[in-house]
Amino acid sequence: MKILVTGAAGFIGMHLSERLLERGDEVVGIDNLNDYYDVQLKYDRLKKLEGYDRFTFIKMEIADRDAMQTLFEEQAFDRVMNLAAQAGVRYSLINPHAYVDSNLIGFVNILEGCRHTKVKHLVYASSSSVYGANTNMPFSAHDSVDHPVSLYAATKKSAELMAHTYSHLYNLPTTGLRFFTVYGPWGRPDMSPSLFAGAILRGESIDVFNEGKMQRDFTYIDDIVEGVVRVIDKVAESDPEFDTSASDPSYSYAPYRIYNIGNNEPVELMTFIETIEEAIGKKAQKNMMGMQNGDVVATYANIDELNNAVGFRPSTQLSEGIPKFIKWYREYHKL
Repeated sequence: MKILVTGAAGFIGMHLSERLLERGDEVVGIDNLNDYYDVQLKYDRLKKLEGYDRFTFIKMEIADRDAMQTLFEEQAFDRVMNLAAQAGVRYSLINPHAYVDSNLIGFVNILEGCRHTKVKHLVYASSSSVYGANTNMPFSAHDSVDHPVSLYAATKKSAELMAHTYSHLYNLPTTGLRFFTVYGPWGRPDMSPSLFAGAILRGESIDVFNEGKMQRDFTYIDDIVEGVVRVIDKVAESDPEFDTSASDPSYSYAPYRIYNIGNNEPVELMTFIETIEEAIGKKAQKNMMGMQNGDVVATYANIDELNNAVGFRPSTQLSEGIPKFIKWYREYHKL
């Protein structure tokens, strides 16, 4: 198949592209290579993909309407995996327009490209952040997500609504994946695994928010990629028996699906830090902080629907994944 991967220079985008190429797909990767974090890391990720004959990289901004239209018309994709987005809950408090440009305008351009070129399946990254103020654990895709607590979360929920509209109006199969904290080699430097590892290795202190009384559903990158690939191959289908009075946001009479993709095993923040300390062989100096605006106390994924649909069940324990991440981090940063 010919697959478009947006955000191909990103953490998940690189790993997914590599997996698709390894199984024989043709991948066109696009990325705007912005400076939200160290651009060199993005270039280094792309170097891992340049050795594949079936990989083509195009530097492109998904918010560029004309460029996106031309891309879809010229390439004729079978599948699209949209991972391009302005990420980060905290940054949305500082630069909200970046989220509108990428996560809303850019996503409409992708929807339009899929619509007009008859793409067979659009899969896109949503986020566990959409659960916002919801305290019903574990988070279920069947739950209402109408109370976001960050603009980032609001844009991701908006993307889900726009996808449903296109599934309804144009019979475009769409599947949204609500990712729960992903970690592993080549991970983003603004995420806690890299922040904690770097600080501990340099002998600096780490900020521990909400006094450490937080939980995250940490999911290893290899597990995430396995789930995403299975979803790409599982084209969303219409459900003629859908009960419109039930208000279930996870599926529809249209070819539309929403799934959680996570580890289904939340970890206490302090346990997570201890696992990093053990892998490094050094204790962290901790600054105990209050709760941050836009953040949530816990994330916990109910992945029953995804498991039923594609047989996805993560297998990497934190005690196995963190040492792999630390090994890569030391080698990459020469620490």
